[in-house]
Amino acid sequence: MKRALLLSLALTATASVSSSLAASTITIATVNNPDMVTMQKLTPEFNKKYPDITVKWVTLPENELRQKITLDVASGAGSFDVATVGAYEVPIWAKNGWLDPLTPMFAKNADIAKSYNVNDILAGVRGALTVNGNLYAVPFYAESSMTFYNKDLFKAAGLTMPTQPTWTQVQQFAAKIHNPSKGVYGICLRGLPGWGENMAVFGTVVNTFGGRWFDQNWQAQLNTPAWKNAMTFYVDTIKKYGPPGATGNGFTENLTLMSQGKCGMWVDATVAAGFLSDPSSSKITKSVGFANAPVGPGTARGNHWYWSWNLAIPKSTKQEDAAFKFITWATSQEYIALVAKEKGTWASVPPGTRTSTYNNANYKAAAGAFSSLVLGSINSADVNKATKDPVPYTGVQYVAIPEFQALGTQVGQYLAGAISGQTTVDQALKQAQDAAQKTAKDGGYQK
Repeated sequence: MKRALLLSLALTATASVSSSLAASTITIATVNNPDMVTMQKLTPEFNKKYPDITVKWVTLPENELRQKITLDVASGAGSFDVATVGAYEVPIWAKNGWLDPLTPMFAKNADIAKSYNVNDILAGVRGALTVNGNLYAVPFYAESSMTFYNKDLFKAAGLTMPTQPTWTQVQQFAAKIHNPSKGVYGICLRGLPGWGENMAVFGTVVNTFGGRWFDQNWQAQLNTPAWKNAMTFYVDTIKKYGPPGATGNGFTENLTLMSQGKCGMWVDATVAAGFLSDPSSSKITKSVGFANAPVGPGTARGNHWYWSWNLAIPKSTKQEDAAFKFITWATSQEYIALVAKEKGTWASVPPGTRTSTYNNANYKAAAGAFSSLVLGSINSADVNKATKDPVPYTGVQYVAIPEFQALGTQVGQYLAGAISGQTTVDQALKQAQDAAQKTAKDGGYQK
């Protein structure tokens, strides 16, 4: 009896040590937007499925997140086991050898692969995350851009929003709605500097005004009439019809303004459609309207940007298995259903990633006002044909070269300077042209 008790205690101790050794802790770096905040809140649901994995979060503003993750992943420091990365970074980082390929992991984990169903991810989204036949990230949500407007304010002003507005029409609408004395601004547009902030929206304006970053010989094109017309238009529109302090407003700040009924219009990411339709976070759920992103006087090309936020595993991780379990859980059909339950509406689930979401009757019923418009915008965004004239790069609202992260942010700062009145448009464009030309020359792109 005594020997049996000792043996039992020994086995229990061994099991305890084994369990302790098997436990894993993963650190996830993510952006502080509403979808990622929801993911953080649902961590206990992940722990129910994988109780041996502890999750730590590092949540940062978009610009700061990019800097920290890029530095960490490039140096192999290993601070993060899961990184939130954009469609821009994935192919560049994959080619640099900074990310673990996921295709072999799916092959090793047949049960996860079967329930996850990689082929359910929209083909275009999946393709943007695939390099040389290997998937390097999975999409948490994918987006394009669209126009949101307040139907009550439009009705009061006697205006009708077309399904496909032009930028000229948008500016005219903004002028008629603008009423700052009552806390209503004609339009909210991103002014916060950053290649993924003000330059995301402004980049599409440049496209539709007929502009491009570089010609086919990698000569910078920011001193052209197309760029001057686009920047003059953008700066004037924000100054005349936007809220004060616009250079401090990015996606999150404008989402708050729009959801509180303070913006007549807002041109931004399609992902906001779900937030503006959610009664728990929006006061305009019954008055929000949706239209395509505006086209300009130069071309209809490039008015819809393409973007996705994705979860990837840095090569430097020592917790590959645990990280893989997390990213497949957080981008699964199961997770999407959890978000619908948590939010109380299917309209708030992460959009743009899975065919099954758009075929789901519950989603169709909840998101019917915008789901087809969002899907159409994502499908029509063409990273290979986003400009009127031919270019040597891909990308709608960015140039898919490693140097663009710095260049785009630099030009975004010059744009913000023009918006705030610190510089003129001409001065901003001269600075931007010089920076772009130097980038192409120093990067060895010019022959």
